[in-house]
Amino acid sequence: MTPETVMALAQHALTVTTMLAAPMLIAALIAGLAVGMIQAATQINEMTLSFIPKLLVLVATLFIAGPWMLKLLVSYTRQLFESIPSLIG
Repeated sequence: MTPETVMALAQHALTVTTMLAAPMLIAALIAGLAVGMIQAATQINEMTLSFIPKLLVLVATLFIAGPWMLKLLVSYTRQLFESIPSLIG
């Protein structure tokens, strides 16, 4: 296995990881900003008020993007397993 092959595998793994994490991180960011703006406008600083909406948004995002994320992960794993013979020999 050449160093270029290892770097290509690592790059593809990082790309897949980024694509898997992006929907959840973006949804949490948007929900956090919205809740923060509401808390700043109303001057209510309750920790559970910021936690519960973010949790609900993340659950909804997981239900919406979950099948796509699972399909991406399965296809990456399948591609990785199918490339094992060419990587070894």
